[in-house]
Amino acid sequence: MKKILLIEDDVTVRENTAELLELSNYEVVTAPDGKKGVDKAKKEIPDIIVCDIMMPELDGYDVLTRLSEDSETKGIPFIFLSAKTEHKDVRRGMDLGADDYLTKPFEEEDLLSAIESRLAKVEILQAQKRENNNGETVQNLSAFREMMRNREQISFKAGENIYEEGKSSLHFYMVERGVVKAHKYDSRGKEMITELYKEGDFFGNLSFNKNSAYGEYATALEDSVLYVVSKDELREILKSNSNISMELLQEMGDHLMGVKEQLMEIAYASVRRKTARTILLFAHKIKKNPLHSIRISRADLAGVAGIASETLIRTLSDFKKEGLIEIEGRNVKLLNAEKLEAIS
Repeated sequence: MKKILLIEDDVTVRENTAELLELSNYEVVTAPDGKKGVDKAKKEIPDIIVCDIMMPELDGYDVLTRLSEDSETKGIPFIFLSAKTEHKDVRRGMDLGADDYLTKPFEEEDLLSAIESRLAKVEILQAQKRENNNGETVQNLSAFREMMRNREQISFKAGENIYEEGKSSLHFYMVERGVVKAHKYDSRGKEMITELYKEGDFFGNLSFNKNSAYGEYATALEDSVLYVVSKDELREILKSNSNISMELLQEMGDHLMGVKEQLMEIAYASVRRKTARTILLFAHKIKKNPLHSIRISRADLAGVAGIASETLIRTLSDFKKEGLIEIEGRNVKLLNAEKLEAIS
């Protein structure tokens, strides 16, 4: 019988939820506040934790943070329950390492489904680890991508931050759909886009240092769907699959070379070449057919090209007059990719 720790300060909610879980054949341990919840978690080592956010002594965020710092409890699946429904609250919980987030009032089926899926995920990972210990490994990066598709899927609206520079690096990502930009800001607040990630690309900080932080921002350039894996889980996967480690490092290294080439372009290329290369880069990243229109803001184009928005707009106007592109609102359509490529 699986053991669930329920941390909830509302007596009625705690008793009703505990009864529901017991009737569903779970062993239930309860705690009335965050401080007692942390103590119970370390004593009982439950299979999963269901925790309210707004509580006395310690709130749910602090409970998760403290348990994540303890080697005995950091791997326990964690589900938040809360009346807080703003997206920033959900994101904060997920950034701290929570596995799921249910808002009150919740349906019984939703809670049971969330618990069942998280427990099933743990069993699957444990089985995979046992297989890897028996010498069965994932053969290549394509297989690793399929493995990632068994992880948590999260969605971001265009313009929404996935993570921020300086924040703790707890997760690693793969793009399933959409485009993500990695970017930084200089001392004057000017944005510089350092990389674009499209379907199938990996991104995030690969450092496994406990105190490692993201070195840049990552933001959805358009509505995007990502798969996410915790750094702890990723470490175990890579430790058991050295061939995947090498291929992933190679791919991340290729991205780094692309950033270096882009910086060289920004430093030495003409404005016309910077603009042309940036349009082609976005066309490649966003659309497989370069003759289709791409929807992209002037600010993002300028951010990648490393030039002022006013200069970019003038150059786009020149390209339009030369018959290289068409401009329809925020859409740019390539008419002659070869001539754009040839611009020096």
